[in-house]
Amino acid sequence: MSTGRKLETPFRFSLFESPPAAPTRLHRAGLVWLLPMLWTFAFGLWGLSRQDSVWRDEAATWQVAQRSTAEIWHMLANVDVVHGFYYLLMHLLFECFGPGTTTLRLPSVLATAVAAACVAVIGRRLAGAWAGLAGGMALSLLPSVQFHLQEGRSYALVAAGAGVTTLLLVTALQRPVRPHHWAAYSAAVLLMGLLNWLSLMILAAHLATLLWTPTERGVLARWAVAAGCATVGVLPLIVFSRNQSAQLSWIPPLTWHMLIGPGVLLAIGGAGALLDRPRAGRLSSATVGLPLLAVPQLGLIALSLIQPIFLDRYILYSMLGLALLIGTAVGSAVRAVKPRFPAASNWVLPTVLALAVPALLPQSLAKRSPASRVDDVLAVASDVRHLKQTGDAVLFVPSARRDSKSVCPEAFAGLRDIALAETPEASGTLKGTESAPNRIRAAILAEHRVLVVTDASGVVRPVTADRDKMKTTILRQYFTPVADEQIRGRRVTVYERDKPYPNRA
Repeated sequence: MSTGRKLETPFRFSLFESPPAAPTRLHRAGLVWLLPMLWTFAFGLWGLSRQDSVWRDEAATWQVAQRSTAEIWHMLANVDVVHGFYYLLMHLLFECFGPGTTTLRLPSVLATAVAAACVAVIGRRLAGAWAGLAGGMALSLLPSVQFHLQEGRSYALVAAGAGVTTLLLVTALQRPVRPHHWAAYSAAVLLMGLLNWLSLMILAAHLATLLWTPTERGVLARWAVAAGCATVGVLPLIVFSRNQSAQLSWIPPLTWHMLIGPGVLLAIGGAGALLDRPRAGRLSSATVGLPLLAVPQLGLIALSLIQPIFLDRYILYSMLGLALLIGTAVGSAVRAVKPRFPAASNWVLPTVLALAVPALLPQSLAKRSPASRVDDVLAVASDVRHLKQTGDAVLFVPSARRDSKSVCPEAFAGLRDIALAETPEASGTLKGTESAPNRIRAAILAEHRVLVVTDASGVVRPVTADRDKMKTTILRQYFTPVADEQIRGRRVTVYERDKPYPNRA
């Protein structure tokens, strides 16, 4: 099928319909996209609460979503503006459905299901029904997708946007479309960029597809206008977020061993693309899937050479390209078997799934366990609840561990946060602002019993902030630990003063 050329028989199908060629039971029922969507949705509901655990990244979403709109805007001026659109969306959902792990994670489950449906439709159009069905089913089995399938962050929503925009692009390359089609493409890219502006690298992937597949100049020009409008819309966010780039200072510089994962993914994707064997001038799963996989990976590596920023979750949407190419490989296997064993060809995909699901089961279980994340703010709140006594004080080392209190304030009821000068809401931050070290020192020494919330010994980082060094020094000198609980990456230690109040002079 030529791209960008006038077709003899115009297409008359919507985004989620199959073309009117060689109708089959799968096509008529729409199962090519419906089965992967339901499969992914069910896969996402499995173990959704993760044993009622919430880790630190999700804790940021949870605490910000419960603030008022004015408080969120105040915070975005200081921190996390790159996630601002997502926070406002989650604030709306928390207002409608109440805070909880289901409200926190279900949007990611639904978004990944939409992404799987898009992969299935694209694969069906470019490589056949079996390729589309296999690609859509494969998406939720990919390890990185399984991790973020149940994550209370924006990355799955970006992946859904990538699926929709790529499907819109494929549609525009397969048949003449009206201007509102390109407006929808531009709006979808804009929403992706507002959720995470690094997702704009999908435009480079789509440009690679356009250049790889002969396209009319008019189509390329309309794409350029749509892409440019979306980029202009995201540009203020990009500029403003650069002022908050210090938030990324914890990301380590790019090293050779960090490139192993992308290298393996690109090798797998390249093998899948070879199986497609696209004819010259023909849109194919290779010309769509390989750029979608490779360009964001290579783009993030290039950006990381300027500033360390290499985290695979920033380009989770590139996994749609890998799933599409995996589906192509399965579709090729079906075509290879069908001439000699027509009946057996229908069992290729079920056999692949029957082998893949058990093989990935240990990893699937691990992704759904609290141990799969760095720490659990709810578990430590439970420890605080049963360790605290009337009149106790609480300290957080580092101050970012105050997220336990922000997410679960009832567990800290009755405890005096003696280092806190201004609450996170009032200060427009995630962790609040603390008093000067000398004031904190005096406050600690005035206490008889202090609970310290910090990292567990296995994940603790060296204490570098002056306030935190002072806290730990005073506690070691004048207090004795009388209770210590560690659970899921966090630690609560109860200190009681065993030395007299020091001479203030």
